[in-house]
Formats: sequence, C-alpha cells, structure tokens
Amino acid sequence: MAGERQARLADRIRVILAERLEKGLRDPRLGFVTITDVRVSGDLQHASAFYTVLGTDEERASSAAALASATGMLRSEVGKQLSTRLVPTLEFIPDALPENADNITALLHQAQMRDAEVAKLASSATHAGDADPYVRADEDDQQ
Repeated sequence: MAGERQARLADRIRVILAERLEKGLRDPRLGFVTITDVRVSGDLQHASAFYTVLGTDEERASSAAALASATGMLRSEVGKQLSTRLVPTLEFIPDALPENADNITALLHQAQMRDAEVAKLASSATHAGDADPYVRADEDDQQ
C-alpha cells in the first residue's frame, strides 16, 4: 500500500517539476534539463529527483548550480500542486544513464569488432592433425 502511494507521489512530483522546468526558470545557467526519475522515501518526507542535461560538462555544472539555487522555489511549486499534509524536501541528483549508455555502446562495438576478427580467422582455418583414414573422401565432402 505504501509503495503504491510512494510511486503515485513520485510520478506526480516528476510531472510537476518537468512542467515547471518546461515553463522555464529565470536563471540563465539552466540548460536543457530533463527529469528522468523521482524517488520518494518511505515516510514521504524526502524526494530525490534524477535529471540529465544535454550539453557539455560546463553546462551540466551550471545547470546543477541553477537547480540547487531553485530548490526552494521548486519545492513550493510542488507543495502548491500536491494535496499532502507535508511537502517532501527535494534533492536533485545528476542521472548517469547517458554516460552508462555510451559506455555500453562502446563495449558492444568492441565486441562486434572482435567477433568479426575471429570470424575472419575461422574462415581460413584448417583442422589440426592428420585426416581421418577411416572416412572416405565422399563422406568427408558431405560433412
């Protein structure tokens, strides 16, 4: 029951934050921020909002500073739109999902290149050892 309520509250907070950021903050440091996930603690007192920023490392750092300075305003916005007795505190955490996805893509590309090298070596490979004297030549062609 509590897990279901946590999930509903987290989803609602994610929507509220995303809509507010879409409208824009009056902070020029804020870049193109996407709220990817929100997790609410079991007692509904704390919410962790995960976000990604499209851009360079400098833009990510400035967006993190902008979100940190706008936390109070965003919390009051969440409080206005939620029908809860207490408004959870907000914490913004950069989501490592894009970096992890890039790393996985690079690893898959390396694996594909190694598979191609192995297939190339295997196509010109011959069997080790002498030919089997008990197999006739026409049977050998069928195998």
